[in-house]
Amino acid sequence: MKKINLYSVSLGLAFLMFLVVLGMVFTGNIGSSGPYTLVFFAALALGFSGYKTLSGLVFTTMIFAGVSAALYYPKLFTNVGDFKLTILIIPLIQIIMFGMGTQMGLKDFAAVFKTPRGVVIGVAAQLLIMPFVGFALAKVSDFPPEIAAGIVLIGCSPSGVASNVMAYLANANLALSITITSIATLLAPFLTPLLMKLLAGEFVEIDVLDMMWSITKMIIIPIGAGLLFNRLFKTKWLDRAMPVVSMLAIGIIITIITAAGRDSLLDIGGTLMLLVLVHNLFGYGLGYGFAKLFKMPEQDARTIALEVGMQNGGLASGIADSLGKIATMGLAPAVFGPLMNVTGSILASYWHKKHPSNRVSLNNRVKSKN
Repeated sequence: MKKINLYSVSLGLAFLMFLVVLGMVFTGNIGSSGPYTLVFFAALALGFSGYKTLSGLVFTTMIFAGVSAALYYPKLFTNVGDFKLTILIIPLIQIIMFGMGTQMGLKDFAAVFKTPRGVVIGVAAQLLIMPFVGFALAKVSDFPPEIAAGIVLIGCSPSGVASNVMAYLANANLALSITITSIATLLAPFLTPLLMKLLAGEFVEIDVLDMMWSITKMIIIPIGAGLLFNRLFKTKWLDRAMPVVSMLAIGIIITIITAAGRDSLLDIGGTLMLLVLVHNLFGYGLGYGFAKLFKMPEQDARTIALEVGMQNGGLASGIADSLGKIATMGLAPAVFGPLMNVTGSILASYWHKKHPSNRVSLNNRVKSKN
């Protein structure tokens, strides 16, 4: 009972802080509302953690807290003395990819050979839908070229581990989700640069080979190291720790990017948020429709919708950083990450309550480890 009261009090405090911030916005004092905004998100996260139906939003709420802190106090997240914090982005991406590798085994890829149809349709949906929707939105955005290229970049990136979590919550085909994410991620060093050259070449200069090598360092080498580590050691503590470390790394990346591009984000933030939201929602809708076009089962259609709509914003941010354009090209990925977690949680919660009639067996919902 005490815990429930604590969570209820936290939600009450969050509501009070929301009213305070709202009042400061309407009275023109938004610049002074930083502390109240941070208390609002912290209290909201603590309150959400006490309720099973809301606990999935805790991570997203903390991401918004980080983004708010970066907007109000950007200097705290750009430099520590002479050390630029953007240097941390690529190593953090590599840690996330290493964690993905430790969660994978050779048996995870057996599904490609056992049921290749779902994997092929899922990967094809990613390659056909999000890059071209991103290109269309970039064309109509009237943003500066590098910021417009960031919208294309998020569309050309593979899905990430967040889609696997949402697939599990949505009663989708978890095994298929993990396999699509793995295959799309391993193809990214080759396909992302080519798609960027094709679709974003008019916005920024793209060196295909250089981008391939940058993504290889961020994906292939860390995942390979994780696979090897998993095969040699198989430590349970790492299995428990890496998801937490990965989420923390994603939060740090988004916060740093927000601080680096704060001025541009304040100028175009509303419009960029709207376009990114449209991009995300189109991914869900068109991904689901694409799967149904090929008469995929309901669980597989849900999986493909989430795989298409939820992109790896962290990887896209790393690519932007490797190009030296984190404060411009990195903005769309920074906005996309928190938004997709909100929309993905809502969609997963909706589907969780609507159990598909053609459920795959429990064995197919649990990832096999080598």
